[in-house]
Amino acid sequence: MFRLILIVGFGGFLGTVARFLSSRYIQNHFLSAFPYGTFLVNILGCFLIGLFYGMSEKGNLMNSDWRMFFTVGFCGGFTTFSTFANENMSLLRDGNFFFFALYTSLSVFLGLLATYIGNLLTKIF
Repeated sequence: MFRLILIVGFGGFLGTVARFLSSRYIQNHFLSAFPYGTFLVNILGCFLIGLFYGMSEKGNLMNSDWRMFFTVGFCGGFTTFSTFANENMSLLRDGNFFFFALYTSLSVFLGLLATYIGNLLTKIF
């Protein structure tokens, strides 16, 4: 069990650092009230988790330790629901109702679509 905790923890550490750097880089290049950084990181994370679960379902491409490292650890640290919720509250508080509706609906729809596509790619290739 301790070994699994270390595997997930190390994946989470790498995912968190990757999220911080990616989100900051993206947000610095798209100056807007719309939270592009978190949005794009979360959609990419959804794609990756679909890809990783699909790879693990193929049998010999990924063992259970790697699946836990990538899905629970890396993707869990890379994506962030709490930041998504906080940014939505900020958009509402600032009266940006259009961006609130756009961010929420696109995040849910594109997140599910990205997860599906990531998983589908493992079935094709």
